[in-house]
Amino acid sequence: MPHSIRIHGFPLSGHSHRVELFASLAGIAHDVVTVDLAAGEHKQPPFLALNPAGQVPVIEDGGTVLSDSNAILVYLARKYAPAWLPADPVKEAEVQKFLTLAAGEIAFGPAAARLINVFNAPLDAEFCATVAARVLGKIDTHMEGRSFLVGDAPTIAEVAIYSYVAHAPEGGISLEPYPNVRALLANIEGLKGFKPMPVTKVGLAA
Repeated sequence: MPHSIRIHGFPLSGHSHRVELFASLAGIAHDVVTVDLAAGEHKQPPFLALNPAGQVPVIEDGGTVLSDSNAILVYLARKYAPAWLPADPVKEAEVQKFLTLAAGEIAFGPAAARLINVFNAPLDAEFCATVAARVLGKIDTHMEGRSFLVGDAPTIAEVAIYSYVAHAPEGGISLEPYPNVRALLANIEGLKGFKPMPVTKVGLAA
């Protein structure tokens, strides 16, 4: 690849981490540009020119500018790392289901619970915990007898679910009841190029 992509993100954003993690796992040359969310940099004209929604992550790949972490994963896999997004239509559909899970129950469960503790978000902790238990139970059941979510090799499905599931304890969500989830996280962490997200010492991670 003749150039590096630029990833605009924030270190404690799981959405940003997805993109950085995938670029690292897939060996995609990249530079990380930290966006100072606390200072409101994401609401200033230079960043809004990249993403009018004012959200991280955003990537620049030559003349292509993309936002939305899951959309970015699909783009990067298709362009640079096709082994991470199966061509088989059934397996691809299975991967897409986990992208939806990441944007749905994972976002409203463990990710939202973490927002409460890390960023003092005014959310309903009990609701978040209920959603988290439901989605972690689903993944745990799905992973029985499996090493990865779809097929026998990692895909962008693992990348999409990893950050907020791995950091669920920061939101007070224990992973102890979910041995298959913990085994999946360990498998992801054992991949060449794995890049962790910084731990915030709050909740059960304190």
